[in-house]
Formats: sequence, structure tokens, C-alpha cells
Amino acid sequence: MRTVSIIKTGVCTMVAVALLSTANAFAADAHTTAKFEGVKANSGTATHGRQGNNDTLTWSDDFKIPDTPAPHWQVVDSKGNVYLLNRLKIKGGVLGGEKENRTITIPSYIHDVAKVQIYCAWAEALLGEASFPKPIMTAAGEAHANGMRADSGMKHDSMAMGR
Repeated sequence: MRTVSIIKTGVCTMVAVALLSTANAFAADAHTTAKFEGVKANSGTATHGRQGNNDTLTWSDDFKIPDTPAPHWQVVDSKGNVYLLNRLKIKGGVLGGEKENRTITIPSYIHDVAKVQIYCAWAEALLGEASFPKPIMTAAGEAHANGMRADSGMKHDSMAMGR
């Protein structure tokens, strides 16, 4: 009887360790910014996630969309390049209203993300920003660092024909 009890305890321990390791592996892919701070966007955070080769940004439940004409997602990379991305609200929601772009996919031409900003494209004004503790390398950035293209494994440079 004592041997069976020891075996059961050992098996339960191994299952618990496996479950914790799996949970930590999923958590390792998620990165969260500091709180948004700015003149209009000053609540909530943004979270980076990865699904396959697609990097995403999602705003938190406590984020409030600024009451401005055209608020957009905007990211800044570690070199200071700024990329204007999707609107926070788009037409075509329920009953012809607006739909929220809570989660967006980061384009493959962006290799890392240091800051997430909320930008009003109509007024051309920064509404708020939130920084990651350190820049987040995207899947495209990892592929670029390894000498591969994010969209395919082939390089076409050598296929150019000279005349």
C-alpha cells in the first residue's frame, strides 16, 4: 500500500510540474507595457502576444478610447522609427455603429516595438504612450536577425538578371 501511495504522489507531482511549465511558456510570450500616459490617453496598458508568426497588440479592459476624431494605434521601434497603424474604431459595428480594434496584428516590416502610442491622425497629435520595459523583438525581427525574410524563406536578390 505504501508503494502505491508513493507512486501516486510522484505522478501527481510530475503532472503539476508539467502544467506549471506549460503555463509559464505561454506567459513568456506575453509582454505588457506600463500604463498609458498623455493628454487624452491615460488609462490602461497594451499587451504584446504572438500567435505563430503573427505578433499582436491588445489594449487592456481598463483602456478608454480617447474622444477624438481619428485615434490610431502607433508604435515606435528601438531606433525611433514611428509607424502609424490601425484606427482604434472602425465603421461597420453593430447596427451600423463603430467596431473597436482591440487587437491588431503588427505588420512584418516592424522588427521590434519599444513604445505603443495613441495618435490622433486628424489633429496630428500624440494622445498618450506606454513603453515596454525593454523593446519587444517581433517574429519578423527574429527572422531578419537570423538572415531570413519574414514572408518567405527564399532570398530573391541573386535572381536579378543583368542586361
